[in-house]
Amino acid sequence: MTKDYQTVIDNIDRGVVFKGTNLWILVFAIFIASLGLNVNSTAVIIGAMLVSPLMGPIMGLGLAINDLALLRKSFFNYLFAAGVGLATSTLYFLISPINEAHSEILARTSPNIYDVLIAFFGGLAGILATSSRQKGNVIPGVAIATALMPPLCTAGYGLATLQFPFFFGAFYLFLINTVFIALATLITTRFLKFPFKHLPEAKDELKAKRIVLGVVITTLLPSIYFGYDIVQQNNFQESANKFVENEAIFPDDYLLKKNIDLKNKSITLIYGGQFIEANAIALLKSKLPKYNLDTSALTVRQGFAYLKDSKESEQTNQLTLALTEKENQIQLLQNQLDSLNSQNKLTKQIFNELKTQYPSVQSFILQQVFNNTNKEQSLIWICNIKSNTKIDGKERKKIKEWLKVRVNSSELLIDFTEEQVSKK
Repeated sequence: MTKDYQTVIDNIDRGVVFKGTNLWILVFAIFIASLGLNVNSTAVIIGAMLVSPLMGPIMGLGLAINDLALLRKSFFNYLFAAGVGLATSTLYFLISPINEAHSEILARTSPNIYDVLIAFFGGLAGILATSSRQKGNVIPGVAIATALMPPLCTAGYGLATLQFPFFFGAFYLFLINTVFIALATLITTRFLKFPFKHLPEAKDELKAKRIVLGVVITTLLPSIYFGYDIVQQNNFQESANKFVENEAIFPDDYLLKKNIDLKNKSITLIYGGQFIEANAIALLKSKLPKYNLDTSALTVRQGFAYLKDSKESEQTNQLTLALTEKENQIQLLQNQLDSLNSQNKLTKQIFNELKTQYPSVQSFILQQVFNNTNKEQSLIWICNIKSNTKIDGKERKKIKEWLKVRVNSSELLIDFTEEQVSKK
């Protein structure tokens, strides 16, 4: 049972204007919705829906089709609220350090015919509750179902991050909600026989009806296309999953990963195990028409090909790091081995040269080692020369200077020992 018609109209009229408390509630609702979208919190977003006063001017638009004064006021306040919402949410997302598009944002970028139905039936429930003495939980439920504020803030996110597909998708959802809540209000108020003003001339009333019809159809048509596209994608995914489950089975192989691309209608399967012959893959492709996948592209990959295709694959990163570490270890060991071989060759060559000059030399030790002191650690050469006759001081000095040049280092410690030859 409805209230007094004038009381309902007055209530809607008061909710149209954004000033004072209504304006502050609008700003707070925008920040709440933006925060909820930014941190991907469904509960916070629902809170923004409940406190948002955006329903007022939209119902005013539906009520005031022939009331030019109320129509102008509703339209002006609607544009003002939308502008404030876009500007505030854009500013918030510009200064927010979190720029990732979470699921709550993505959910509002692809509107379709189902969103039209939600807005329309939500609008019907809203105007009926507004007209009734017994509102119950209807108004909060309508606010949550139609969700006017989150799409507007998502559009602000698209502007702030320059992701214009997000902006256009979310703003289109906001327009869908606006148009069909207003349409539901118009239809309900006519059905309940609310008093409404007639335009002076019949042709003006006809023109107004044509404008309403044009706006509704213009808003509706894209949503039908997007809804059809969603249904097609859903059918493709179901068929592709059945195909993979029933047909994509190879003996001695296991499916590592599957990727179903809904937009491009392609299926990519990655297997591990034994090599899959080309004729087996061709046979699998021939079964696609059985699942209405005639125009779909099927790609079969084997082994670790899937690691190459996944740029962010954790397995790829771990494998690359392990291989790099092993290569570095092998290179280090090779360098050490080369150094030892080179030092051995140098020591043998110097011994032969020394033996030619001093036949009494019986053994020769030459090694590069670390010299550790309290201040530093440095590389030096140590040498031991053992001979069966004594080498005098002048010759020892000559040998030392020669060895410094030979090893290309001034840091050399040399020790001469004389081997006693036993006499029989």
